[in-house]
Amino acid sequence: MTGITGLGNLTQTNTMMNHTMQREESNRFDALVKAARSSSKADTNGTVSSEQVSVRDTRLNGEFTSDYSGTYKSEADKAAKPSGFAANAKGQQKTIDKTSKLYEKSLELESFFVKMMVDSMRKTVTKSNQSENSFAQKMYEDMLYDEYTTVLTKNSGFGIADSIYLELSR
Repeated sequence: MTGITGLGNLTQTNTMMNHTMQREESNRFDALVKAARSSSKADTNGTVSSEQVSVRDTRLNGEFTSDYSGTYKSEADKAAKPSGFAANAKGQQKTIDKTSKLYEKSLELESFFVKMMVDSMRKTVTKSNQSENSFAQKMYEDMLYDEYTTVLTKNSGFGIADSIYLELSR
């Protein structure tokens, strides 16, 4: 009987946490609208132009996986040498600003390719008949492998993001 009560407390805590996150997001949105309306760029109708809205957090509502913002912070990362795949590219060697938004988006694209590779590898694994294969388990495993992909992209040094960055920064 104690376990059931504990489950109720866990559910109640989860509900309160979700409510707090929604309230915080609503407060941020209200503050953004208030700041935009008080700005001198707002026209007389009270509308907001697109250049008044600054995008700080590009993650979707409810997206709790890691991202690549703040991965590279040091001064040495502003003039890093290409690694992995990009280090073997022919032509002149350039430096990469790993602290830039372009490099962050390049990492996201590399992560997409790594996720495709990891998903293909997952399909080859046979599951035992004893394991439960519910929707929740599949969703959890997918989120787990998304996190594996993010960590693998950050630490592996494939160099795909470096190559993408060099190509787009020409």
